[in-house]
Amino acid sequence: MACLLETPIRMSVLSEVTASSRHYVDRLFDPDPQKVLQGVIDMKNAVIGNNKQKANLIVLGAVPRLLYLLQQETSSTELKTECAVVLGSLAMGTENNVKSLLDCHIIPALLQGLLSPDLKFIEACLRCLRTIFTSPVTPEELLYTDATVIPHLMALLSRSRYTQEYICQIFSHCCKGPDHQTILFNHGAVQNIAHLLTSVSYKVRMQALKCFSVLAFENPQVSMTLVNVLVDGELLPQIFVKMLQRDKPIEMQLTSAKCLTYMCRAGAIRTDDNCIVLKTLPCLVRMCSKERLLEERVEGAETLAYLIEPDVELQRIASITDHLIAMLADYFKYPSSVSAITDIKRLDHDLKHAHELRQAAFKLYASLGANDEDIRKKIIETENMMDRIVTGLSESSVKVRLAAVRCLHSLSRSVQQLRTSFQDHAVWKPLMKVLQNAPDEILVVASSMLCNLLLEFSPSKEPILESGAVELLCGLTQSENPALRVNGIWALMNMAFQAEQKIKADILRSLSTEQLFRLLSDSDLNVLMKTLGLLRNLLSTRPHIDKIMSTHGKQIMQAVTLILEGEHNIEVKEQTLCILANIADGTTAKELIMTNDDILQKIKYYMGKDGTAAVPGVTGTPWAPASIPHPC
Repeated sequence: MACLLETPIRMSVLSEVTASSRHYVDRLFDPDPQKVLQGVIDMKNAVIGNNKQKANLIVLGAVPRLLYLLQQETSSTELKTECAVVLGSLAMGTENNVKSLLDCHIIPALLQGLLSPDLKFIEACLRCLRTIFTSPVTPEELLYTDATVIPHLMALLSRSRYTQEYICQIFSHCCKGPDHQTILFNHGAVQNIAHLLTSVSYKVRMQALKCFSVLAFENPQVSMTLVNVLVDGELLPQIFVKMLQRDKPIEMQLTSAKCLTYMCRAGAIRTDDNCIVLKTLPCLVRMCSKERLLEERVEGAETLAYLIEPDVELQRIASITDHLIAMLADYFKYPSSVSAITDIKRLDHDLKHAHELRQAAFKLYASLGANDEDIRKKIIETENMMDRIVTGLSESSVKVRLAAVRCLHSLSRSVQQLRTSFQDHAVWKPLMKVLQNAPDEILVVASSMLCNLLLEFSPSKEPILESGAVELLCGLTQSENPALRVNGIWALMNMAFQAEQKIKADILRSLSTEQLFRLLSDSDLNVLMKTLGLLRNLLSTRPHIDKIMSTHGKQIMQAVTLILEGEHNIEVKEQTLCILANIADGTTAKELIMTNDDILQKIKYYMGKDGTAAVPGVTGTPWAPASIPHPC
């Protein structure tokens, strides 16, 4: 459906439209085809670089008329091509322009134009589609609505270098997840695009490279295919390595490094492969240098963070490459008072995007410090590092706050730092503020970190308890998000370890036995295991066991029975039997076992199971007095 020409236009808007703009639109309705063509050409020349003129023409209804002319069989190919060019120029204006074009159903009209035998017209339609699909206001799904579109685009790849460039660019912008990756992969994207990496056109090579980066991201199927693809006798990874050499353009180096990074993370390339250790990692570290542009430094740091995140050896190599840890400190000083940037527009742009540098630095520090204690120490000893992280927790940008929390969480895995730097900077205070009101993605990481601050050796444990953490954590256990439920109960488990009777009573009162039963019936195994760990820690030391069992004994015994009778794995049953062993260590609590024939029969049954550790008798030392807290 084309949008209606008769749509009422407010007089207040019309009054601002110049007579010349109306003249351009009026000429589109001339009965002489040659005059119409000349009118479209004049309109094309008038809108180039003139956003006000573009907006005026859209308000006056030029778009539906241009689309009508583009789709008319009686229109000459030259006229159709010029219409597509003007529509593409209008799309290069503001986001509101693109919305107006979408409202007029421009995409189906342009896709229909791709069926034409005329190459120039096809290229003009593709160029316009490229502009529209690369706009943030265009839904990617519009490319996949008609199942015949993708195979037709694949077929058009061989027509010219322009069709190759535009189609690859459309694919790279519209591939936003596993479903899109699967569609493109199943229609032969890898085979159709691979040979474009050797094109004589730099733009074609770059767009093909970008296609492979989005296709390979978190996709083992695509990555495993890419690693075995041959182009002119060379494997694709070898071509990517050549493209990230120092003499290649920075954009090409970065995108090639991303391709190899994504293939590595997807399991297609080993982390100790030379193309990762000696090529990809050093290239990404180079991108973090202060000589690079802001966007390059951000992309380099974030890609490097993703590459090394799961691998301790890559973290160690990166930490000693080109003084990376110290280099990242410059990300927080940008732009400096002695900035070399003389372009005012560039400086203004960078000032508006400086927060992206801080976000990238926090992400990379988090990955670097994920496992190695020495690296964590170096990070924290970097100038003003803890102050910068604490400041990051209260930044207006959600992404910076999330990255700062992740960085802090990574560093909080260090026993030494929990006892020193974290205490010196009272990190728990801003963290508790973050937990009060934050989106789930931040809450998940912040609550994980809180688990670490509640370990028994952490000096922050007591002030956190005094600030109302019990109620906050019990509230998290009721979240619909499984990760938040796990972290809530995990933190309570750490809190209860070797805790005073009052703290244990507070936990039981705030959590309630009803919620405890819900957690023990949770479909998420991690929630169940951590809840059993909490019970073990609550039921430790003889006086505490007797006190708790005197008030909650019936409900706890019911819970134990429920677990032992359920279809659970060995680890769950083992944890439950540990709870029984703890109860058995109580002076009076043991009677709840001794007078329960059902429980006694279950203990006897499990003592006779092959390969299962025997539960000690109901007297003597407990088998496992507590669930030892560990960093989250």
